[in-house]
Amino acid sequence: MSDSLQRLLRPRSIAVFGGSWAQSVVEQCQKLGYDGDLWPVNPNKSHVAGLPCYSSVEELPGVPDASFIGVNRDATIGVVRQLAELKAGGATCFASGFSEAEREDSTSIDKQHQLLAASRDMPIIGPNCYGLINYLDGVSLWPDQHGGIRVDTGVAILTQSSNLAISLTMQRRGLPIAYVLTAGNQAQLSLSDLAAAVIQDSRVTALGMHIEGIKDPRSFETLGALSAQLGKPIVALKVGSSEQAQHAMVSHTKSLSGSDSAATAFLERCGITRVFALNVFVETLKVLHVSGAPYGKRVFSMSCSGGEAAIMSDTGERYGINFPPLNDRQQSELRNVLGPMVALANPLDYHTYVWNNASAMEAMFRAMFVGESDSAILIIDFPRGDRCTFESWHVAVNALLSAKQAWPGVLAVVATLSENIPEDIIHFLHANGVVALQGLEAACDALATAAHWRELSKERPQLPIWIPIELNEVSTAVPLDEAKAKSELLKWGINVPNGIVLETQPKSSAELESLLRSCNPSLSFPIVLKGLGWTHKTENNGVILDIHSIDELQTALFNMHPPAGYWLEDQIAECPIELLVGIVRDPVLGFQLTIGMGGILAELVQDTCHWLMPVSFHQIQQELLQQRMGRLLEGYRGQPGIHWKALESCIEALHKLVENRRDALLELEINPLLCTTESCIAVDCLIREQ
Repeated sequence: MSDSLQRLLRPRSIAVFGGSWAQSVVEQCQKLGYDGDLWPVNPNKSHVAGLPCYSSVEELPGVPDASFIGVNRDATIGVVRQLAELKAGGATCFASGFSEAEREDSTSIDKQHQLLAASRDMPIIGPNCYGLINYLDGVSLWPDQHGGIRVDTGVAILTQSSNLAISLTMQRRGLPIAYVLTAGNQAQLSLSDLAAAVIQDSRVTALGMHIEGIKDPRSFETLGALSAQLGKPIVALKVGSSEQAQHAMVSHTKSLSGSDSAATAFLERCGITRVFALNVFVETLKVLHVSGAPYGKRVFSMSCSGGEAAIMSDTGERYGINFPPLNDRQQSELRNVLGPMVALANPLDYHTYVWNNASAMEAMFRAMFVGESDSAILIIDFPRGDRCTFESWHVAVNALLSAKQAWPGVLAVVATLSENIPEDIIHFLHANGVVALQGLEAACDALATAAHWRELSKERPQLPIWIPIELNEVSTAVPLDEAKAKSELLKWGINVPNGIVLETQPKSSAELESLLRSCNPSLSFPIVLKGLGWTHKTENNGVILDIHSIDELQTALFNMHPPAGYWLEDQIAECPIELLVGIVRDPVLGFQLTIGMGGILAELVQDTCHWLMPVSFHQIQQELLQQRMGRLLEGYRGQPGIHWKALESCIEALHKLVENRRDALLELEINPLLCTTESCIAVDCLIREQ
């Protein structure tokens, strides 16, 4: 754990400032069995929760390792200043009304500056947050109820939402929580700073982060490297994909989200796997804590119902789960156990012939375990405990545990509905190394997500992302016309069609022919005429193809009225493979590279991949081949594939362009990039700069 945060996160003495909120902090510490010193501070009380109360910082019997400050924002600044002068270990600041309230209160930014100045070198969490709970050591700098208990090991959960943190402590899913930390508006310590501190605690097995905005990309990159070094997974629930969510976040913690696709690309670049639902967040952390990440997405599934087996097959397919077929040995041993009436397959419907027969069920599990897979799951829903009995369900679970020693991978018990497994059975399974997953959909998502973390950990970029010098949104943008844009591409070695600019219409075909011969004698028919000054030329009838003569060209010029002149170029022969290659400057995360199917169908097909620059071409190629377009790029139904080396040269040239123009570039789009067996040619291009 970071030495600078050791005292704050694992304190031996705690000072608590405030009224009823502060009293709750003392009571929660006592309830958790905190065995250090507790010093309530309130000038209007003699005792708090049975402890003597001090009237001021000066009266404290010592220098506190940690403090909870539950007073108004102006008083908070004063208390922080006094604690910093004492060289206290750190504090959590409960009060709101700092930078997150900028829209409502013009003085809030100044208050935040005052708070930071007062803190000096003392770590502070918040403001506008509940604080932290350390369930390992019984520390609760937390002014409210929570649902956690003391643990010896567990996951750390970090969030920008205190209410979400409370809800996560109330889960009844058997997830052991070691730490809960809320970051508030991150005036000083960021979410990633706190994560980097707790991930170094040897008792923490994995991290779960609820992220509203990425304040400091560099600190996340450092966190990702630390996660890889320690071999501890990080799961992120990143919100803000909708416009409404982004507005809510600005008013909540003044978080700037950046684009959603860029956020996913950045998190994965840092080795952090992303989920999109709170239940999957919890279930994934359970897999990682109890079993560790599976080494792949191969799953053996067992259930006593064909309906469950079918649902499992359909659900797993949506999450990329592979159900390997049973090998000969599995089929032979299963046939001996289950008899001739059971169809042997994976997912396996073992019927109920062996139900409530402990030795037969154990033999069935052992027979499945002789095959090769990454995970094995038993689908089983328990009856209601208030109305039913379930002794025979215990037989199934105990048989699975007896066979567990024969299985090297992740072993899970899955209830199709989340409520259909009692909490005491969840704890029993976890204590025996079997993860209990609640809900078939969430279980498949969690297993796939945990396996994806394993994939991300294998190969991570070594270079940091390119962050623009100016991170604020730019109010003015200047698009280059197509002629200038293509000239820029050509400058960096990207192939473009041979072309010429006409600023005005020639008066006659003879004058036009003479002009073409003198300015660009290599231009040859058929040619393409494009109008300059339109962002979307197709919608303005600004592209005319298949012009085969001077007279046809003169007629086309006469019928087109673009705002900024004309661009004439050689018409490239039809190509079956058209790609879109785009680069967009994200205000938070730098430059996002997108490659997908191009041409007029780009927005309809939406088969794209996203990366943050710089990125290796090896990674680009591997991910493209995993998309639907992958088979087309390799060659499909007798059609030739693309020239990968030519595409690599194009992407390398774009890297050089961006690196040299990163202070001005806002957007670059090549659509289409025609990819042949010999070359790549940028047929159309848009560049916007500030």
